[in-house]
Amino acid sequence: MKADRLLSILMWLQTNGRATARELAARLEVSERTVHRDMETLGMAGIPVVADRGYRGGWSLPEGYRSRLTGMTADEISSLLLLGTSSVVKDLGLTDSAQAAFRKLLAALPASVRENAEIARQRIHVDGAGWRPPAGSSSADAERLSIIQQAVWEERTLRILYRAVVADMDKERVVAPLGLVAKQSVWYMIAIADGDMRTYRISRLSAVTLLDERFERPDGFELAAYWEQSTERFRATLPRYPARVRVSEARWPRFAAERYVYLQGERLPVDGWIEADVEFHTLDSACGIMLSYGKHAEALEPEELRLAVRSELQALGELYGI
Repeated sequence: MKADRLLSILMWLQTNGRATARELAARLEVSERTVHRDMETLGMAGIPVVADRGYRGGWSLPEGYRSRLTGMTADEISSLLLLGTSSVVKDLGLTDSAQAAFRKLLAALPASVRENAEIARQRIHVDGAGWRPPAGSSSADAERLSIIQQAVWEERTLRILYRAVVADMDKERVVAPLGLVAKQSVWYMIAIADGDMRTYRISRLSAVTLLDERFERPDGFELAAYWEQSTERFRATLPRYPARVRVSEARWPRFAAERYVYLQGERLPVDGWIEADVEFHTLDSACGIMLSYGKHAEALEPEELRLAVRSELQALGELYGI
């Protein structure tokens, strides 16, 4: 515990420059007397900690001093190395910078930790992109993403042309971009537009212009928390089509893993079949999914779904001359 505390003090001083004994005691949940003893220990270990008296005093390290210790475990270092291989870093144009940063990080590690981290880097690669490019994506998306990223960093407004799902034409808006979110291989911009918080899919932006006007970020805004709340609201508005089905036991694992099928309640095995209450998105979606299983799945309820499946089968019969 003491070794962890000493490393925490060292990292804190290197990152923040100066801290009082009271601040460190509160952060480490120890007494100020313990902090003073820890400082003596660091001094005896050759770490040049300096105590300054007075109102603006506190503990600090000489300017330019940096320890080669990172205070990070092999698992923590490995997790950072794996993140550096993701497609997100490539999308943001940070591949070279990430690799350079990781080389510097590895150089600062003890030999044993560096060896374990390098083993993890060589054996695991993270690729968040799908097998096919997202619909509507293009090289222009990367250019727009770079402009938006700059606007987010510099807190500058953007003029955008955006086409919503139901719109027939692009709409022009001036927005204050607060952050970027990557969901798998799809990028979204969170921005303030006309006083409201909005989410824009980058691939639906036809034009992005960086403006000189600055904006102030809302106090207390947390991008991750906003995205989680926004996602929950979106899920709550998704259409739901309840039904009761039966699926052969052989096909059940595949059916249960369907992206747009949500299992509800108890599943009852009956003579080689599994009956279950489920939710689809829409009637059309339910009909298409049930048809894809042929004789291995049957819609039991509602009657509307049974009629829709029957109608499609009749149309197929006429098409193929059956």
